[in-house]
Amino acid sequence: MKDAVRRKAIELGFSECRFAAAEVPRSGGAFSRWLEAGRHGEMAYLQRNAEKRLDPQRVLPGVRTFIVLAIAYTFRDAEQPPAQAVSEPRGQVARYAWHADYHEVLRQPLDDLARFIERQGGGETQCLAYVDTGPILERDAAQSAGIGFIGKHTNLIGRRLGNWFLLAEILTTALFEPDPPETNRCGSCTRCLAACPTGALVAPFEMDARRCISYLTIELKGSIPESLRRPIGGRVFGCDDCLEVCPWNRFAKEAGMMNAAARPDLRSVPLHEWLQLDDAGFKRRFAGTPMWRTKRRGLLRNVCVALGNVGNADSLAPLAKAVQDPEPLVQEHARWAIAEIESRRRAATAASE
Repeated sequence: MKDAVRRKAIELGFSECRFAAAEVPRSGGAFSRWLEAGRHGEMAYLQRNAEKRLDPQRVLPGVRTFIVLAIAYTFRDAEQPPAQAVSEPRGQVARYAWHADYHEVLRQPLDDLARFIERQGGGETQCLAYVDTGPILERDAAQSAGIGFIGKHTNLIGRRLGNWFLLAEILTTALFEPDPPETNRCGSCTRCLAACPTGALVAPFEMDARRCISYLTIELKGSIPESLRRPIGGRVFGCDDCLEVCPWNRFAKEAGMMNAAARPDLRSVPLHEWLQLDDAGFKRRFAGTPMWRTKRRGLLRNVCVALGNVGNADSLAPLAKAVQDPEPLVQEHARWAIAEIESRRRAATAASE
């Protein structure tokens, strides 16, 4: 049955399918200490569901196996963004968001696989499927299943996939023989720690989410701390820096299932254009994408910060308009961006005199 499930998963478009025993996660202690230190920031759902994350029996009583699935999402030309006008400031979006919302893309094939397992296992077999949303420590499960190992940047690294893949899981009451677990293979490499713009990787295998650009531009709902705005650079949704420098990416696979959901228009961000989006324009452009999560106010906040870092004199007019935005959050960050651009202009003038 295990081989049949794996074949079905590959047939449905998943990059890998592996199996682990549904046990108490090995990283449970570290997770608890991370929460106690407050390093999860405003992600209260992690604290709220902590007990379930530490005991899979609280998620699905009688669960015996984690079936862990990997989905590649990068492209061969990922380093070659679309041509752009040099004078127009552009922003960056994390690679996983260059597609329609992966939760929706993966939902049907994951449900199809879960129903297949239930049919194969008989009437008493139960399955519970998650795409990045279940109260489980999925990286721990993925390492136990041999999908990859948790790297010093706290993300999962696959020997056969590099860093560019998503995870999904099926918890099942069916018993499958576990696959061999993966062991850490970072060695002495610390490229990811050196690459982090904000120092969010406070030590190997330790992330303070409150400093992470992905957290600041996606999870944080309020004002971005001023001390962290400049390191954000031109990023408007997420950050890939610690992933991009990993040497294991030489084994990365091109996106398969995710290819059909590609959104090339999200790979290079026209900052002036996005700053002028009203509610209707935001909905038209981002409905059904990961960027919907920030809502308009969050995205325009991020665009203002990016313009404060990479904008030019042409950015001042759209930013002045943003100062009048109905959202106080946008107003605040627009004023900061104007001050940053003006400061650079004064410094450039003084240097040329």
